[in-house]
Amino acid sequence: MRSPVNIKGTKSGMIIVLDSKLPFEELKEAVRKKFSESSDFFGKASVAVAFEGRDLSDFEKYEIADVISECSDLNIVCITEDDPAVEEKLNRSLNDKLKEMNTRTGRFYKGNLRNGQVVDFETSIIILGDVNAGAQIVSKGSIIVLGSLNGYAFAGAGGRRDSYIAALDMSPSRIRICDTTEFSPDRSKKNNKDYAPRIAFCENGAIHIRPISHNSLSDIQ
Repeated sequence: MRSPVNIKGTKSGMIIVLDSKLPFEELKEAVRKKFSESSDFFGKASVAVAFEGRDLSDFEKYEIADVISECSDLNIVCITEDDPAVEEKLNRSLNDKLKEMNTRTGRFYKGNLRNGQVVDFETSIIILGDVNAGAQIVSKGSIIVLGSLNGYAFAGAGGRRDSYIAALDMSPSRIRICDTTEFSPDRSKKNNKDYAPRIAFCENGAIHIRPISHNSLSDIQ
C-alpha cells in the first residue's frame, strides 16, 4: 500500500509528497506519524519545505508545518510554492530567509572597544560597554551601544537602509548607515551634560539623530 506521505530530501530542504484524496485530518495524522518515526534520522536542522501531490491552502500548509515542528527537531524557516526548478527555489528561499533572520536577530558583545580595535558582525549587535575613540564597529544589521559611542559605527553594511545606530551617549567620530555617512554628528554636544540616549536612522538620503522616544522609534521606516 502506497504511503500517504513521502519525503524527498534535497540539499536545501525537503519536498513533502502528500496523498491527494485522504481527508485532511487523517493526512495530518499521517504526517505526524511519518515525522515522529523519522525524527532521529532528520535530527536538528533549519530547512525550507515544498509540498507536492495535493493542492493546499496557505492555512493547511502552516498546519502541516506546525505538526512537523511538534514531532521533530526540524526548524521550518520557510514554505515555498511548487516550481519546476524546485531545488533552486528551495535553496534561494532558505538562503534568503536565513539571511533575513541573521540580520534581524541581535547578538551581544560584552566589553569596551579600544582605540584601533575593529569588530565586524553578520547580525545586529548590542555592545555592553563603550566604543572608544579610534575603535570601529561594523554590522550588517543595527548597532546598539549600552555605553558611550565615541568611535566609528557602520550599520547596514549588508545594504539594509532600515538599520539604525543607538547609544546611551552618542558622540561618534563618524557614523554610516548603508551608503550614507555623517561626520562627527554630535561632537558639538560633547560637553553638554544632557546625555540622553540617542538613535540615528536614515531617511530621504540623510542621517537623522534624535533622542530616543516613542515618537523617534515610530519614525524609523
